[in-house]
Amino acid sequence: MAAEFRSIRMVQFAETDLAGVMHFSNYFRWMEEAEHAFMRSVGMSVVQEQAEGTISWPRVTVSCEYFAPAHFENQIELRFKITDLAERSMTYEVEFYRDGFRIARGRTKAVCCKMASGKFAATAIPPDIRAKIIGGGAGPVATS
Repeated sequence: MAAEFRSIRMVQFAETDLAGVMHFSNYFRWMEEAEHAFMRSVGMSVVQEQAEGTISWPRVTVSCEYFAPAHFENQIELRFKITDLAERSMTYEVEFYRDGFRIARGRTKAVCCKMASGKFAATAIPPDIRAKIIGGGAGPVATS
C-alpha cells in the first residue's frame, strides 16, 4: 500500500467556533484537502481525463473521531494513508496530530467512477491510476 503522506496546516480563525475550537466540519474539509494533496504528489487529480472518459472519486462513507480539540493558530500535522484499495474503491485515513498527540482520526471510502452527462457509474480503478496510488505518497511535507 502507499506510503504515508504528510502535510501541515494551521487552524485559521474562520475555522473556529465561538470557543476558539476548530469546528468539526473543517476536519472533513481538511481530509479532502489531504486527499487532493496526496493525489497531486503522485501526479494525479481527483478528477482526471482518461481514454475511456473522466474519472472521479465520489464519497460513499465518511467519518471522523475526535480525541482532543484543535484551537486557533495550532499547527496540525495531517497523516494521510490508503488503508484499502479494492477493485472499484479506495479507503483512506487521515490522522490529525497536534504537538505529537493524535487529536482526531477520519476515514473516507471513495468509489472510482466514470462521469458522463452529469452521471456517475462505478468502474474498476484503471491500472495506471492503481499503480500510482500503490507506489506513491512519500512526497515532501506540504504547508498551507
